[in-house]
Amino acid sequence: MNIIWSFLLVCLLSINVALAQNIGFKEVQINAGSNRPLTVTIWYPTAQTGPVSAIGENAAFYGVEAVRNATIDIQSAPVVLLSHGYRGNWTNLSWLAAALAHKGYVVAAPNHPGTTSRNHPPELAAKWWLRVKDISRVLDYLLTDKQWKNNINHDDVSAIGHSLGGWTVMQLTGAVFDRPTFKHQCALLPNPRICGLAGELGLKTAQDNEPVAGTLYDSRIKRVVSLDLGLARSFLPASLKTIHIPVLILAAGIDIGDLPQAKESGYLAEFIPLTLRRYKVYEQAIHFSFMQLCKPGAKALLEKAEPGDGIICHDGSTSRKALHQQMLQDILTFLH
Repeated sequence: MNIIWSFLLVCLLSINVALAQNIGFKEVQINAGSNRPLTVTIWYPTAQTGPVSAIGENAAFYGVEAVRNATIDIQSAPVVLLSHGYRGNWTNLSWLAAALAHKGYVVAAPNHPGTTSRNHPPELAAKWWLRVKDISRVLDYLLTDKQWKNNINHDDVSAIGHSLGGWTVMQLTGAVFDRPTFKHQCALLPNPRICGLAGELGLKTAQDNEPVAGTLYDSRIKRVVSLDLGLARSFLPASLKTIHIPVLILAAGIDIGDLPQAKESGYLAEFIPLTLRRYKVYEQAIHFSFMQLCKPGAKALLEKAEPGDGIICHDGSTSRKALHQQMLQDILTFLH
C-alpha cells in the first residue's frame, strides 16, 4: 500500500509541475499610506508565455526570467513567505522564489524597512520585531486581497528566511528573543558580526513599544525553513523546546568569520524537538551561497563599490548553481 501511495504522490506532484511551467511576477505596495509601507514581490504560476523579463538583474547579479503582471493560473496554491537578510532585499532569494513558483507555489517576498539595501536608518533598524510583523502583514494581504485569496490554500503556508531572515521567521514559530540570554551568550562567544549588531538592531537595551515575549507567534504558519541564520543564540531555549511545527535547518559549512554554523544553526537543532526538526549542513557552502547567482567580475565590482562586499560572490569548491539545486530539492522535499 505504501508503494501505491508513493506512486500516486509522485504523479500528483508531476501534474502540479506540468501545470506550472511559466512564472508570473508582480510588485505591490502594502499599506502605502502607513508609517511602514511594504514593497512586496509576488511570484506565481502562469500560463502566459511572455513577454519575459530578467527580474532583479543588475551589473553584479543574474536575474530570473518571469512574466511581469501575468495572470495567475492555479487554484489552492500553497504559499511561501520569504525574508531576506540584514541589509539585503527581495532579490537575494529570487532564485528560490522563481523555482518554487515553477513548482506551483505562490511566493511573496517583502523588503524589510530599516534593514534593507539603501533603506537602513537606525531608528527603523532598532525596531527588530517589525521584521516579524512584516511577514504576518504580507500573509494578511494574501489572505484578504481579492486578487490572491481565491487562488491560494489558506491552510498551507510556509516561511523561509536567510541570515537575519532566518531569525525573523523562527519567531513566527514561537521562538522568543530574550535579551538576558543574548547578553549571556555574547559574553561567552563574543563576535563582532553577531554581537556587534546588537546596538543597531535594538537588541542591547529595551526599545519603546517592544512586544510582549511570545506574541510574535503566527499560528497560520505551518512550517519554517532557516537558511544559515544569525542571532540564534538570542532565543530563549525554553521557547525553542516548545515549538510544535516542522522546522528545516539548512546551514553553510564554511566559516567566514561569523560564529561557526554549529553555534548558530546547531543551537536551534539542540533545543527544537528532534521529531520536528531536520538539520543539514552544506559543507562546501558559505553564508552567501544561499543568495542569487553572481555574474563574472561581480566580486571585483562589489568590492569596489563597498570594500568587503566582494565576499558575497565567493563560493567554495561547489558552484553556487549546483548548491541551489541541492537546496531546492531539500526544501521541496520538506515542504511536500
